[in-house]
Amino acid sequence: MVVAINGGRSSDGAYHVSSHAFAKELLESQEEERKEERIGYVAMRNLFTREDIEMHRMEKKTREKIIRESAERIAFSRKMHEKEEFQKKMNADSLTHPPEFMVKPRSYTVWENQTVTFHCTVAGWPKPRVAWYKNNVLIDAKAYPHKYRVESNYNMHSLEIKNCAFEDTAQYRISALNIKGESSAVATVVVKSRFQMSQDPPLPPTTPEYGVTFRTHIMDQFSVSFGREGETMSLGCTVVVYPRVKHYQPEVLWYRNATLLKPSKWVRMHWSGDRATLTLTHLNKEDEGLYTLRINTKSGFDSYSAYAFVQDADVEVDGVPVAPLDVRCQDANKDYVVVTWKQPAVEGSSAILGYFVDRCEVGSDRWVQCNDTPVKFARFPVTGLVEGRSYVFRVRAINYAGISRPSRISEPVVAMAPAERAYLRSKQRRCWPKLPALMGVVPGKPSDLAVLEATKSYVVLGWKPPFQRGHEGVMYYVEKCVLGTDSWQRVNTGMPVKSPRFALFDLAEGKAYSFRVRCCNSAGVGEPSDSTEPTTVGDKLDLPAAPGRVVATRNTSTSVVVSWEASQEAKQLVGYYIEVSVVGSGVWKPCNNKPVKVTRFVCHGLNTGDQCVFRVKAVNAAGYSQSSKESDSVEVKAAIGDMVTLMSGVTAPPSAPAGFRVVEKVRDIMVVEWDQPKFSGGVEVTGYFLDVRSIKEGKPGQWHEVNTKAVSIRSYKVENLKENVLYQFQVRAVNMAGVSTASKATVAIECKEYTITVPGPPVGLHVTEVRKNSLVLLWEPPEFQGRSNITGYYVDIKEADAGDEAWRGVNEKAVPSKYLKVTGLKGGVSYVFRVCAQNLVGVGHPSQVSAPILAQTRPGTTEIVADVDDNGIISLVFECSEMTAESQFVWSKNYEKITDYSRFTVQTAGGKSRVVFKDLSVEDLGIYSCVVTHTDGVSSSYALDEEVCDSRALCFPQVIPFASELAVELLDKGRVRFWLQAEKVSANCQVDYSDHCGHSMNYCPCWSTGTSSLVLIGEGTVRLVEWRPLLVPHLHISTHLSQTRPHFVEYLTFKVTPECNVLLTCKVRASRSSRTDKHHHGCHIFWSKDEQDIEEEEEKVDFKDEILTLNISKVSGEALSSNSSTELQVTSTAEGIIIHTSVVFYSEELPIGWLHKDSKISQSDRVQSGVTEEQLWLKIKEPTEKDKGKYTINIFDGKDGVKRVLDLSGQVWETAYEEFQRLGNSCLLLCPDRARVIGGLPDVVTIQEGKSLNLTGNIWGNPVPEVSWTKNEKQLVADEHYSLKFEAGKFASIAIAAVTTVDSGKYSLVVKNQYGTESGNFTVSVYIPESEEAEEEGAEKKDKKE
Repeated sequence: MVVAINGGRSSDGAYHVSSHAFAKELLESQEEERKEERIGYVAMRNLFTREDIEMHRMEKKTREKIIRESAERIAFSRKMHEKEEFQKKMNADSLTHPPEFMVKPRSYTVWENQTVTFHCTVAGWPKPRVAWYKNNVLIDAKAYPHKYRVESNYNMHSLEIKNCAFEDTAQYRISALNIKGESSAVATVVVKSRFQMSQDPPLPPTTPEYGVTFRTHIMDQFSVSFGREGETMSLGCTVVVYPRVKHYQPEVLWYRNATLLKPSKWVRMHWSGDRATLTLTHLNKEDEGLYTLRINTKSGFDSYSAYAFVQDADVEVDGVPVAPLDVRCQDANKDYVVVTWKQPAVEGSSAILGYFVDRCEVGSDRWVQCNDTPVKFARFPVTGLVEGRSYVFRVRAINYAGISRPSRISEPVVAMAPAERAYLRSKQRRCWPKLPALMGVVPGKPSDLAVLEATKSYVVLGWKPPFQRGHEGVMYYVEKCVLGTDSWQRVNTGMPVKSPRFALFDLAEGKAYSFRVRCCNSAGVGEPSDSTEPTTVGDKLDLPAAPGRVVATRNTSTSVVVSWEASQEAKQLVGYYIEVSVVGSGVWKPCNNKPVKVTRFVCHGLNTGDQCVFRVKAVNAAGYSQSSKESDSVEVKAAIGDMVTLMSGVTAPPSAPAGFRVVEKVRDIMVVEWDQPKFSGGVEVTGYFLDVRSIKEGKPGQWHEVNTKAVSIRSYKVENLKENVLYQFQVRAVNMAGVSTASKATVAIECKEYTITVPGPPVGLHVTEVRKNSLVLLWEPPEFQGRSNITGYYVDIKEADAGDEAWRGVNEKAVPSKYLKVTGLKGGVSYVFRVCAQNLVGVGHPSQVSAPILAQTRPGTTEIVADVDDNGIISLVFECSEMTAESQFVWSKNYEKITDYSRFTVQTAGGKSRVVFKDLSVEDLGIYSCVVTHTDGVSSSYALDEEVCDSRALCFPQVIPFASELAVELLDKGRVRFWLQAEKVSANCQVDYSDHCGHSMNYCPCWSTGTSSLVLIGEGTVRLVEWRPLLVPHLHISTHLSQTRPHFVEYLTFKVTPECNVLLTCKVRASRSSRTDKHHHGCHIFWSKDEQDIEEEEEKVDFKDEILTLNISKVSGEALSSNSSTELQVTSTAEGIIIHTSVVFYSEELPIGWLHKDSKISQSDRVQSGVTEEQLWLKIKEPTEKDKGKYTINIFDGKDGVKRVLDLSGQVWETAYEEFQRLGNSCLLLCPDRARVIGGLPDVVTIQEGKSLNLTGNIWGNPVPEVSWTKNEKQLVADEHYSLKFEAGKFASIAIAAVTTVDSGKYSLVVKNQYGTESGNFTVSVYIPESEEAEEEGAEKKDKKE
């Protein structure tokens, strides 16, 4: 040990003290070291001596400590996480979270008239807004408080549906929304219905969404666009949605010509959150049209539209036509398809000669031309396709300058039978019944062969395959025959076709052909089908007529509105092309490159200041029409007002109507009326459009169209409004040039109940036939009649400048008609009118005052005159000298439009119109009026009454001259004929005959042209009369003429004897002095057959008691012996039962009648009668119990007739019906598509009274059978008691609600298709429980005692 000792100044004593201290410290340190050694020794000893005991204890304590520490660690982590979450929630930005359904609504299945309540719990911050939907339609519980009830308390929400009906079966969805997002839950309600209930009124489509009303506004709108084929065009708009909600996206839809667009390789759509864009890649003329962007929210919608024009690409050779457009494939089959297209707008330097169709198999680049010669029609059948392969097509046009570029290719089409295509598209495999093996069987003949198309280039045939075809399928041979020959020539000799369609080419134009088809397979060629009717080769579709008048109207500085009259009687019209030319240039350019079907088009892209003229041509599959006449020239510049337009003589849309007013209102209906526009635009106003909007809480909604089709009268009945809701209206006028601006919106009008008992005011007052002393006032009845029907009308009149006290009545008694002729006017004075309606309660409010009418007769005014021609035909004639190109004569009877022209005809030529009566009678009496349209009120009327009809004789000549004298001629049977001929008489001529004493005679008048005759016995006089007595010639004849010669008293008749002989009989009377011959009574008798005399030795002749008979024992094959008919017999077949009899001879003139239970049998699809050689038969298909009974056939043989009777009941019916069922069951294998009931129905149903019965039968048949239900052989009709359904073409069900004992009986399910009829029968027995029977018996006994 080394110890450092510090030295210094010291003495010996000091040194001694320090040494002692050092020693003491050393000893103490050594002692401490020894103590530590002892303590360590003891510890080590204890440790090693108790090692075994402590080892186990230490191990146990270590495991518990580990578990405890792990649990503490988990608890600590949880607390730390909760602390972090709490700290996050304390941050304002982290408090929000999206909605979350803690409890979702559950689905229910209930009966009718029960109540369903959905419950759910939604969490979220901020508090979510909740909306309920039914089949994705927002439910407005406030609008339907009787049906729905919605509650929301402390994040718990419920929807109550009261009195559930069958229509409430739907999917219900609850949607929760806040600024963090949206969440929804779905539940379903199934309502079991026992009755058929009427549908509830539909829910309104525009209601707030999530309680928030979203408003959309479209900005940065795309304008009218122009592109060229092959380029790319983009259309876009900025869309502002307020209020802004994160992640909320409205529904964005794009339309072209009102057709919804879908993304494709030609169309791309994009939504960037605030901008909607539509991109059209590689433009084609098919892309031209009116494009519409529609933004949909549940609160409403907003839309914007503009036209996009696509110009043709530059042609490679000058003068060639441009490419056709809109190539489509139709009627695709195994090896056949019809390609259609539309003609282009520009034909080139010469007219288009035709079109070439090219095809290309999908996957290759090789195009094959389908037709060697150009086709004129815009459709062509392509044959020779390979089954199962896909093809695309294109079309090229050709004229004398060359061939156009090809059109845009069509959509791919697969060469496949329609049935196979439908099978591949269906999700379920169709279950076919097992068919017997038909290998080696020759197929039957096709059916329903018909000519589908016929042009001068080709003829298309179509037919149905035969039922018997074998498993290997069939192919077809087509044969043709020229009319007038019997030679059939096979068309496709090289290869039979697989499709039931075939196109024939290279037929001679103008010739008539018949066609037939044969089926073939490996077993051979079948019988030919029935041939078609002769078809003449030629174009059946005519070119359309040229459109009518074209009117051009200024629009903007670069556009003009063109309107025209539609092409008359145009068939299969494709549309119109509009062309424009600058005056003096002589060059016509197309305004549209895709045909439009409307008759009004806005032509854009014009140069400001140009003087332009326009023309229009129509297009159909046959080609182009002639161009219309050119319009008047119009300068391209913006319209500056109606007055300037009228002064310049150019047509324009009318000004806005004014004077809007509400005439009547009741609950949910309002009747409104307005005045005509101040300016008509230079042409007649043709109609009006009405708009309406509601006002809620002082805020107006969006305008909605009330009528989508213009109305011609200035009043309208607005329906389906809401009671106690405020509404505003506006109206627009329309003429040939366009639609006017909207009128000023009306003040807010409340829709209230109309409680007045008297009628409302009439509407639509207008005048016609204005003269200086008279006019005719017309009106329409009020919409509301009050408490009773209207009995008449009162008309008031006053001068236009007089006060209200000057009103005076025109008629003292109410007139029931809707018109009145007002007379006693002063010329040159203006008048106004009003009309009041009357019912049993009283007179209603007057109508609105009419516009002032000046009483004057315009120069050149003409009236309707009556005319009678030489034939006595009466007609009414009206002439007008102020006709325009658009004017028409409109005739009315009693001032109502004429719809029935069976009594007369209307003939119009130039400025004259004539109503010609066919046979004037009392039915034709009335007031006939005529109005000339597009004039300044040119009109007139004529009252045709009985006095006028009676006075028409004044128009006839006084004397009718004769062309011959009265002549006489002796006839057989002692008759005499007088006749004479006049130069000219009408069909109304009357002839009076009398004898010399003036007595009338029994005669038979005969007529020919200008001739009159009669037949009589005795001395007489004839008189010819036509409305007035005429010169009467006389001729006397002695009465003994009738007794000097033999004559027939009874003419020749015949009857057939039981020996099949024909006995001819007549009665002859000869003069008494000549009856010396016993056999012939002095008469010479000659019999002839087909104008050849008959020898008496060959036939048997008898003449006794004036009765002459001829017995013909050798009857020809055309005669009939009804007595030889056999008794009626019954034969059963697989189709039904045949009742028949046989006769010896038959003639088509033989009347035959069949009776069932003494009632005449009418022909139908199920019951038919006919004749086969000498067998007369009655065929009953699918017989039922109703066909039992007595059957009778009446065979008339010329006199008495024969009746044969058969009682089809009892054992006869059972035997015949069993045989029919046996044959029918064996026929099912050969007719698998026959309608059948294949199961599901029991034989007997026993049910307690008051319960409901539901039964379902399984149906089979192809085509789908017709289904009906019968009870005790009487057809059932669905009502509140019987519910009849037919679902999926396989399941027919019947439901009877609350059955009673009356419902007991025999029920049948009857199914029927073209292959047969079958029924499934079951019996329903309704019983009453014993307790109820005892109660009813007790009640009956009590009633008897009382």
